[in-house]
Amino acid sequence: MNRNQDGRQKKTEKMAQPEHPKDHWIRRLGKALTMELREHRSSFMVYTILRALVIITAVLQARNGNYENVFLCILTLLLLVIPSLIQLAFRVELPTTLEIIILTFIFSAEILGEVQEFYLLIPMWDTVLHTMNGFLAAAIGFSLVELLNRSEKITFALSPFFMALVAFCFSMTIGVVWEFFEFGMDTFFHLDMQKDTVIHVIRSVTLDPAGHNVPYTISGITDVIVQGQELGVGGYLDIGLIDTMQDLFVNLIGALVFSAFGYLYVKNRGKGGIIARFVPRKKQEDRDFLSQCLEEELEEVKKTADGKDKASAREN
Repeated sequence: MNRNQDGRQKKTEKMAQPEHPKDHWIRRLGKALTMELREHRSSFMVYTILRALVIITAVLQARNGNYENVFLCILTLLLLVIPSLIQLAFRVELPTTLEIIILTFIFSAEILGEVQEFYLLIPMWDTVLHTMNGFLAAAIGFSLVELLNRSEKITFALSPFFMALVAFCFSMTIGVVWEFFEFGMDTFFHLDMQKDTVIHVIRSVTLDPAGHNVPYTISGITDVIVQGQELGVGGYLDIGLIDTMQDLFVNLIGALVFSAFGYLYVKNRGKGGIIARFVPRKKQEDRDFLSQCLEEELEEVKKTADGKDKASAREN
């Protein structure tokens, strides 16, 4: 057998071999993701409606030449899939209520807040979202500990008080990291994520005429002149400090509320009807769609291999 014939034979043998399921992980993930999205009718309806609204918004923004907002719309479409991806990757089941709130939160923050400028049109919009963020982050932190507590493979048990404390600390850590992110974006990319606040009184030791560590007060500020021009905002501009402190404070309120309910939930051995709607649980085997898709592909590969073996036997 010459080299060319040997090469053709090896190529033919390679083509005859069934492809391993690992070669189709993208297709398998897409199929499992579709099954996950359609699992709960109510959350799937919310996802479909929000997704349609985002696409319509992206088209309108593209027609107006607002390509930065188009990017935010694309980012939002990706973020809307995150809850389902988390369920697939970590094999957990998010309660429908929690999933709907997360989807609504993403849409409210990105599309309504940024693209439609609700942050400017509705003064309390940012405050409401940060309060909700504190609540949701506490729910996530609480859920992580709850799943570890119930795991048979990991010896890990915390009392109800410490579970609530972990949830609270987790939420506040997320809030602080987000404020770091806003400060970084404002500093390095010259944005204004830490919104300004108009104030009429400032107290600063820097302005003390005697140079001592004594706060010097300037009150009744109605305008500020910068480089010879009046700002025209009716007072002095606080560039971000008050906004950051308000965000962290309402984050604290949301975290405290969930932590208190979470404590009662564990104390009463899971009888809390409200918190149960926010605590993920381990997926049941019949709901593990990623494993199901893998098993289906393995079965297809096996059937294909068996069919080829039978055909080869008949030829021989």
